[in-house]
Amino acid sequence: MSVRDAAPQVAATAGPVPGSGRSRIGRELSPRTRIVLLSVAVAVAMACFLLLFVRGSFDFAFPRRATMLGAMVVAAFAQGVGTVVFHTVTQNRILTPSIMGFDAMYVLMQTLLVAAFGGSVLARTDGTAKLVVQTALMVALATILYRWLFSGKFGSLYLLLLVGVVIGMAFDSLSTFVQRLLDPTDYDMLSVRLFGRLSTVDATHLPLAFAVCGAVAVIFWRRRHTLDALLLGREMATSIGINHKRELTLMLVLIALLVAFSTALVGPLTFYGFLVATIAYQVAGSFRHEHVMPVAFLLGLLTLVGGQFVMQHIFYAGGFLTVVIEFVGGLLFLYLLLRKGKL
Repeated sequence: MSVRDAAPQVAATAGPVPGSGRSRIGRELSPRTRIVLLSVAVAVAMACFLLLFVRGSFDFAFPRRATMLGAMVVAAFAQGVGTVVFHTVTQNRILTPSIMGFDAMYVLMQTLLVAAFGGSVLARTDGTAKLVVQTALMVALATILYRWLFSGKFGSLYLLLLVGVVIGMAFDSLSTFVQRLLDPTDYDMLSVRLFGRLSTVDATHLPLAFAVCGAVAVIFWRRRHTLDALLLGREMATSIGINHKRELTLMLVLIALLVAFSTALVGPLTFYGFLVATIAYQVAGSFRHEHVMPVAFLLGLLTLVGGQFVMQHIFYAGGFLTVVIEFVGGLLFLYLLLRKGKL
């Protein structure tokens, strides 16, 4: 049986798509139609964000908005699509890539840097080299964990997740301890970097970010049918000829690369990917990754672009968008966790 032939079994195993039978209109819209409608909505939101309510010089405002839009594209793909693939390989829609401690490691690196050289070092060291080093360190940690846990005698995905939770908690505790020792001025400068920041992204970082996301997107798309088959579980995927361990390790490393790069570029976004992925499952109208992944990306981009436009021009609080998203995502996470009663 080929990977493509496994699709009917995936559908039978996955069951009906949540929310797919709630309305006649929802049943009439095919997944491709939904993607087209979302694409139109995203295009309109992007045009409004770039062109409307420009105060002062347009030549000054447009490049800044374009840079923010580029950062939103990277964050939407890395967090939204990365979380969808993470849910697939872990067979769990509650966990997120942040459970592996990437956000905590980023916070620890920034904290130790300030503790060693002072708060001004954050501005002095901004550049592509720092971005690459931070990303490389986070991906290296993930790769070491995967090779150690999957190659060991008792290696398993659940052990990997447990170790990720423990490491994340350890990094959080160490960061909190070091932050209490910082000078108040240094702590204030550090705290700005510990929240998602879309308005302070360096435009010179975006070409590299687009290249990384584009390369990962090609790999995900070429393996979209394999990801569908992974929904069947390890035994069924292996029975149709998929090297489950190889595909699992590859997907986890790519997810680590996306999340680490996104975190180093725009800061921690713990619940953003979870929020986008959860809504995407309801909107896509299909279990297939060729539909779910584009929907997750478009929803993530629409959330950031539309949310920034509303927060900036209606509530005049553009800097609080990531805070609002994290708050809503955290509430959704707690709701689903309490409703299911387990991870």
